[in-house]
Amino acid sequence: MHPLDVTQGIRIVGFNADPMSEAARCRDLIPAPMTGPRLTSSLALLALALGALTGLLALLGPLGSRWGWWHFRTGFGFLLAATLTGLAALGLGVIAAFLTRQDAPRGGVAWAATGAALGLMVTAVLVSWAWRARSAPAIHDITTDTDDPPRFVAILPLRQHAPNSAAYGGPEIAAQQRAAYPEVRPETLGTPTGEAFERALAAARDMGWKMVAAEPQEGRIEATATTTWFGFQDDIVIRISPANGDSRVDIRSASRVGVSDVGTNARRVRKFLKKLRSHAGLAHYPAGRR
Repeated sequence: MHPLDVTQGIRIVGFNADPMSEAARCRDLIPAPMTGPRLTSSLALLALALGALTGLLALLGPLGSRWGWWHFRTGFGFLLAATLTGLAALGLGVIAAFLTRQDAPRGGVAWAATGAALGLMVTAVLVSWAWRARSAPAIHDITTDTDDPPRFVAILPLRQHAPNSAAYGGPEIAAQQRAAYPEVRPETLGTPTGEAFERALAAARDMGWKMVAAEPQEGRIEATATTTWFGFQDDIVIRISPANGDSRVDIRSASRVGVSDVGTNARRVRKFLKKLRSHAGLAHYPAGRR
């Protein structure tokens, strides 16, 4: 054997037998871990999109009805859709937040949490509104005098095509009102009727209503209120009449559309009476409690 062959063989064996060199080569073959930003989870982005859609539907439904784009029942349909998408956003957001936690391969926990929060907030508002609607009586005409309600005069032409009649519903409606809103009562002012009329007119204007008529000789004030979201128009008539040297103030608030007003007219009547009583130095006491 040639001496060179022996030397080459020794060199080859010696190289292959070096464990430190082999370990170095193996380390070079293993890819380095990723140190850049994590990819965003598609589920987190979907939760965010559903949360945004929930808010959009909840706004668009009522406002579209107010602006005349569609019937108010279509607007209610938007609210139902917003409730369903809100629940979906909440559920997907919670799942996506778990899957995108800090040690997960994909990120997006902030997007997932935002989508879940939007879904939760909007759904909570809509569910509370629906619960209040179910608990309110199915009436839309509230008055402080259920035996002889103030009558609309100047507003009648404005209600000509309204689904709800301007005529009061009678004893059945009165009984439901007394059961649900026993605090709605006439207000007696210790002032002459002329001064009481001015006080009532000032309170009506403070309410932000659109004034339709103000007849001091008849002791009658008529106005229209428009709700914030759906733009429902409700009509108000106020009657000031003498009462044993004092003045009695009655008010009636009636919706033009809808079976139930979800308590809106009762709240409006209470707010008006509170404004009427808030004028400094004005003597007041509810009728029948003098």
